[in-house]
Amino acid sequence: MENSKPNKKTSVDINTPLIKLAAPVFVQALLSMLIGYADSLMLTRYSDTAVGAVGNANNVLGFLTLAFTIISSAAGVVVSQYLGAKAHDKLSRIYTVALAFNVALSVTISLIVFLFCKTLLGFMQVPAEMMPDAVSYMRIVGGFIFLEAVIDTFFQILRSNGKVVFGMVLSFTMNIINIIGNYIFLYGPLKSLGLGASGVAVSSVFSRIAGVIVIVLFFHFRIDGHISVQYLFPFPKDILKSLLSLGIPTAGENISYNISQIVIAAFVNTMGLVAINTKIYCGILTNFSYLYSLSVAMATQIIVGHAVGAKEYDLAYRRVIRSVVPSIAVSVSIAAVNLLVCPYTLAIFTDNAEAIALGKQIMVIAVFLEIGRTCNLVIINSMRAAGDVKFPTMLGICSMWGISVLMSFVLGIVLGLGLRGVWIAMAADEIVRGVIVTIRWQRGTWRGKRVVKDDEEKEAEQSAPAQA
Repeated sequence: MENSKPNKKTSVDINTPLIKLAAPVFVQALLSMLIGYADSLMLTRYSDTAVGAVGNANNVLGFLTLAFTIISSAAGVVVSQYLGAKAHDKLSRIYTVALAFNVALSVTISLIVFLFCKTLLGFMQVPAEMMPDAVSYMRIVGGFIFLEAVIDTFFQILRSNGKVVFGMVLSFTMNIINIIGNYIFLYGPLKSLGLGASGVAVSSVFSRIAGVIVIVLFFHFRIDGHISVQYLFPFPKDILKSLLSLGIPTAGENISYNISQIVIAAFVNTMGLVAINTKIYCGILTNFSYLYSLSVAMATQIIVGHAVGAKEYDLAYRRVIRSVVPSIAVSVSIAAVNLLVCPYTLAIFTDNAEAIALGKQIMVIAVFLEIGRTCNLVIINSMRAAGDVKFPTMLGICSMWGISVLMSFVLGIVLGLGLRGVWIAMAADEIVRGVIVTIRWQRGTWRGKRVVKDDEEKEAEQSAPAQA
């Protein structure tokens, strides 16, 4: 039997008030977003070229880091279900396999980025004047990208164990360290070194090193379980198979979404500078309602995972329904406030009357978009927590390309509605998916798809082919 620390309460009560889990997640995401904007502002005051260089490098790195979500997102689901089922005997093996896989994958990616970053940036058609800064930034941050994989894996483990407040505090602390480091290199004592984008990269790496040290120590002292090489021998193939079967569909959908957004951005790039900039401004404003929906979805996912692990399917069903309705109300309210104040908030970004007028129209459509998006975030994350991953993935891929991308082209370009057509297409995509997943959740197709199997369930699975 694996070693454990039974005196440490690390699980989540399935009757835990949603706000207790959602609030720290929301604060963490909000602070990260606001501090991220501050980070960009610091670079803007330093050099426009550096801003473009770092932005392009981060686009490539952001796409590559999607590979880490294959295991880390699945680990969150598996850990939640095992905790809910009180099956603590396999937790240490799950933690170890998830971390080992992500470290091996991320070290490989780090090596590829370090050696071939210039080639990767070349594919992005990065302007020649930005290339030196982009290469230096990407080589430093990308060379240590395995740190982000480690942090992401531990974050998922801690959230599943209910340690969301710690995640909020650590994320905030890391971002503060990063901002202080940026100031030191760009405007402070080390400004004379002239490192620019390289200094920002060093600051990012240092904050992640600090984050890894703290999160590992927290795991060791506060989480019931261990991480050790001994749990890899003999290699637990069943655990890796479970993680991959859950993680690959989710990662595939994320990759498809990012590619579809690139295609839609290419459509918008043909609509002129006003449309391009307005899309960015409205995206920033709508992030606030999105962050709320996402935090509720992640909190609900944790509770549903524990409930499904405990075979409390009716409780899981009720918790999702109780989460969706008020979440839609709050998200739509935030979108409505955004609509009312957008003449003033858009003026913060631009004084172009045409852009502000277009932005007002987009914010009207955004109210309807939030209805579908909130529903999708809460229910789809809950379906994944229950082990139902293939359906939402296939639905997402078909909908985002068949509705969002196709209709963006037809409405935005062919019919000449421009950015309004694009936003209508994205709203239609979210609403259609929202209706479908709501029906599926009500029908209960997700029941019985949990990862944790007891002896009775294993016997039923083994006898099913024979009976057929």
